[in-house]
Amino acid sequence: MGLIVQKYGGTSVADPDRIKAVADNVAITRRRGDDVIVVVSAMGKATDNLISLANSISTTQSGREMDMLLTTGERQTAALVTMALLERGIEAISFTGSQVGIITDTAHGKAKIVEVKGDRVRDSLSDGKVAVIAGFQGVSTAKEITTMGRGASDLTASALAQAMNADACEIYTDVTGVFTADPRIVPRARKLQKVHFDEMLEMAGAGSKVLAMRSVEFARNHDVPLHVRSAFTWEQGTWVSNEEPSVEDPIISGVVTDMTEAKVTVVGVPDRPGVSAALFEPLADANVNVDMIVQNTSTDGTTDISFTMPMADLAQSETIVQTIADEIGATKVTHDDDIAKVSLVGAGMKSSPGIAAKMFRVLADEGVNIQMISTSTIRVSVILPGPDMERAARALHTAFGLDSGSDYSAPLPERK
Repeated sequence: MGLIVQKYGGTSVADPDRIKAVADNVAITRRRGDDVIVVVSAMGKATDNLISLANSISTTQSGREMDMLLTTGERQTAALVTMALLERGIEAISFTGSQVGIITDTAHGKAKIVEVKGDRVRDSLSDGKVAVIAGFQGVSTAKEITTMGRGASDLTASALAQAMNADACEIYTDVTGVFTADPRIVPRARKLQKVHFDEMLEMAGAGSKVLAMRSVEFARNHDVPLHVRSAFTWEQGTWVSNEEPSVEDPIISGVVTDMTEAKVTVVGVPDRPGVSAALFEPLADANVNVDMIVQNTSTDGTTDISFTMPMADLAQSETIVQTIADEIGATKVTHDDDIAKVSLVGAGMKSSPGIAAKMFRVLADEGVNIQMISTSTIRVSVILPGPDMERAARALHTAFGLDSGSDYSAPLPERK
């Protein structure tokens, strides 16, 4: 008998029929002799609907009250999944994050896990019950309800798997695994059998939505292998682990696309020490996650600084950046939200020169203009015009030998 943690995302529990299918899968796992911990997200677009509801009530919401509101989505799902399991003769009990002792810091909306106690989960498993946990939430060291950011149900599952010494952590989602590209953009993308944590971290950081970046980081740090699977077909998916790639693995593992970022340019910045710190420290204090940064060569004592950030932070950031620009004497501030980021990720880059050059040549041949470039040991990212994203991604996918023999045929979620 083993212990399996199973996490089900929003599309996997989007309606009563999907919840019943999830209960059936949990019941099969339980009846084959394994103990099961289930972690659930809110149903479908429940979290988005709650945010919209809050916006209709108030333009300024406190972090504490938003966390009190948003955690109700996962609690609803946990109770419904538990009811479905009891209907099938499977003993089960639901818990909130605070009830199982997921202790976080005090940062509402982006809380970090400090400790996972899990005593009530252990007691429930000892009693032969399935423990169904509301993901994405915990209780702070100040005894306040907290949430850990969008996608953090994956983090809840990883943390519970580590704390409970689980034999496997299965992440059920709306695709059958991790692909070489988003099949909605590159139809000939193919499923990967395994991915190293470092590659998955780069993919998540570059914009892949299959796994939340913090959950991958936690799993890597605590060596918790993740099995990404589909809750619609139940077929074998992709293993994400610390297993080192073999010499036969491809140089490039995937082409990642992201249209959720915006670019801000501060024109005519005085070229003197401390100016960059004056610009980016206030953004950091506001919890704005700046991604790529490019500073032009100084001309006549001034320079231009461009950087990207999540589009959701643009409105808040514009005020901050304009204030700083005025203070330092910059000429003007512009922004562009019609951009896309396309990235190549692959552990083989470490020992294979020329990947970036080939990428740039492919894009040039496609007539795609590169606006910004960023690299790491196993990733090359470029910013380009939004309308060119699909064409660029498909060309790169083909050029680096990632195409499968046929178009992906399984059902796909709608693009947001």
